[in-house]
Amino acid sequence: MSATGQMLPETGSVPLSLRGPAPARVVAGFGFWLFLLSDIAIFAALFAAYAVLSGATAGGPRGAQLFDKGHVLLETAFLLASSFTCGMSALAAERNDRLGIYIWLFVTYCLGVAFLGLEAREFLAMIAAGNGPSRSAFLSAFFTLVGTHGLHVTVGLLWLIVMFVQVRTLGLRPMVRRRLFCFALFWHALDIVWIGVFTIVYLGAR
Repeated sequence: MSATGQMLPETGSVPLSLRGPAPARVVAGFGFWLFLLSDIAIFAALFAAYAVLSGATAGGPRGAQLFDKGHVLLETAFLLASSFTCGMSALAAERNDRLGIYIWLFVTYCLGVAFLGLEAREFLAMIAAGNGPSRSAFLSAFFTLVGTHGLHVTVGLLWLIVMFVQVRTLGLRPMVRRRLFCFALFWHALDIVWIGVFTIVYLGAR
């Protein structure tokens, strides 16, 4: 019987009005998955816009004339390698290996910086040649899509620095473990988006 005198179901389930708040890990996990889904929706819209505008070159150069696939392949190698090292840091956290976390997060950071450096070099070279985002609708869509991904990588690297500091100062308490897990999800999601960029934008250039 409940506190109000009402009989509870024989199964022993508790009415929603009598249940306590969800654990922090459940709330944090659910909220972060919602964030990732909203991010995926944003990238889906950017991919759709690029697909529509990829042929609108306004008489300017097309993707096949602009993109250096060897350069982009190196970018991709750096980012995919960073996904592996990020996973290794998560495994180190499970083993309570703080030194392993520091090492793998540092390697992940270096690979992410190398990726951003190559991407910035590509952008600057295109703009210097007069092929900036204002040159055509195709280039506008390209810079928006790839630049948005680069912005996410930048945010991820800043987040990584914060996690490094928190592991150093707070240790591996549950709150820090949750944040490391969320960071790993975010970083792997960026890798998945980049595979789409590499396949659709660069390999599909015509």
